[in-house]
Amino acid sequence: MSNPGDVPEPEQPRPAGGFRFSLPDDRPRNFRDAMPVGGYAGLFNLPAMPAALRISYYVWVIGGLLGILAAVIGLFGTLVLFVVSPPAGILLLLLVLVALALAGAQLTLAMKMKEGWEWARFALTAVTAASLLLAVLGTGLAGGGSWPGFVISLAATVLMWLPKSQQWFDAFKGRA
Repeated sequence: MSNPGDVPEPEQPRPAGGFRFSLPDDRPRNFRDAMPVGGYAGLFNLPAMPAALRISYYVWVIGGLLGILAAVIGLFGTLVLFVVSPPAGILLLLLVLVALALAGAQLTLAMKMKEGWEWARFALTAVTAASLLLAVLGTGLAGGGSWPGFVISLAATVLMWLPKSQQWFDAFKGRA
């Protein structure tokens, strides 16, 4: 019960256009929640989702699969380098294993995004931010950088945040 002197707080106006930013409440509670339902067998089974989100999903999946392929090829290069210079081979092996883990994580996040989990969409957005950082650092250090990878990630991220995609994610809010 409120006191007679209490003044109710005014309701905050909503932004024009219906876009509102909030962190997702649907984060995984355990390892099983973070894994795709049905495993990786459902990689190419897509629910009815907006076209932009479907394109974004395929971009993330193809990127993850290419990352896994590149890491496997990198393992062979590691073996060759290990024969020539064991310390450099060990360093390259560690880098390849990290790349393999990140590609697998990207694939898993894409599949969780397909299931309607907003936390996965946020994590993929963070992947795009990290790819920007890597592109900038790569340009400064090596003269090249990974700008094509960043641009592709950026396009996939924009598609995930379009209004129709947002509505699709909103339909999953409140599930257990």
